[in-house]
Amino acid sequence: MDVSTLNGSKAADPHFTEEHKLFREGFREFLKKEVVPHINKWEETGTIERFIWEKFGEMGYFGLDYPEAYGGMALDKFYTVIWLEEMQRINSGGFAAAMWAHAFLAMQHLNAEGDERVKKEYLQPSIEGKKIGCLCITEPFAGSDVAGMKTVAKKEGAHYVINGSKTFITNGVYSDYLVVSAKTDPDARSKGISMFLVDRDTPGITASKLDKLGWRASDTAEIAFDNVKIPAENLLGEENKGFPYLMQHLALERLIMGINAHARAEYALEYTMQYMSERTAFGKTLDRFQALRHRLAEMSTEVEIIKTFNYDVARKLDAGLYPVKEATMSKLQSTKVADEVIYDCLQFLGGYGYMEEYPLARMLRDSRLGPIGGGTSQILKEVIAKIVIDNKAYKSSF
Repeated sequence: MDVSTLNGSKAADPHFTEEHKLFREGFREFLKKEVVPHINKWEETGTIERFIWEKFGEMGYFGLDYPEAYGGMALDKFYTVIWLEEMQRINSGGFAAAMWAHAFLAMQHLNAEGDERVKKEYLQPSIEGKKIGCLCITEPFAGSDVAGMKTVAKKEGAHYVINGSKTFITNGVYSDYLVVSAKTDPDARSKGISMFLVDRDTPGITASKLDKLGWRASDTAEIAFDNVKIPAENLLGEENKGFPYLMQHLALERLIMGINAHARAEYALEYTMQYMSERTAFGKTLDRFQALRHRLAEMSTEVEIIKTFNYDVARKLDAGLYPVKEATMSKLQSTKVADEVIYDCLQFLGGYGYMEEYPLARMLRDSRLGPIGGGTSQILKEVIAKIVIDNKAYKSSF
């Protein structure tokens, strides 16, 4: 059953064209054929094999949002929306995270702040799936407080020397390059942060894989930088402008997590309603019990509302706007709704919901990261409060 139906028939969606629909069908088939057969193995090993990155690259799936000059397709944001939604349907938050952390965290900085050399040597092979990237911001003692980071990059002639550590880094073990935030002026807090491109094989880098509750397929690492010497040309953009660069990309990251949330909640509902239409108790199927039916009606309403809102935020981003408030609201509310919906969906499966053989157990673990990663819900509430109460304005850096 599809929760996007109204009165039993598909509602016309103004955001998606026939080309979008064909893309969705093709990508769904690609995932079913090339990814799904390997998901359980990757969930167990915590290692996504390199071949799938190259297959994504061959199909152009890393280039949806990037310039044609570097192998991208420069398509509208609703191709990205589809890309994100369909990856939630294969029920591996870790696999999805590894893909979008590469495509929309690391690569966004290469595209926005990288010079022509960086784009040719790193962005283009990233689009091709031949290089994998990660973004390194969070530190063991500086998570949401980005300005409090302790990692430093000291200019020494034609080089920078980086010392410090990062943690909770998606693709932090197996990536080929790292986009690293570090203090170039340690006394200036947020005004002293710069962004750097660091090759994985640079001496002084060590990475340790972390053991997580969910997102098991993705590698998440703590990374140490011990006198890591990089060429000065690996500075991304301007020195001490790293904080505005990070803030610029946060709207997209928050919307990505909002879209992920509504998509996994929608999939959980579809699966649960199908299960309940087949499972019987006291002589009738579970979907005939009023208490369950009414809760499903509530959940379907909640998911439809956040999905519609997220599409509107995507439309704003596609139009070149900078919807910080709306993107922050997207992540805050969508991840909350997803957690609640998936919790109840697992309950509706009874004991089977608790079994790893069924999808809800993994989905519940993976969903729990939503209100934590990319800015905790508590931090997001304060961001929204500053906007709606204090009239704080967030302006684009570009």
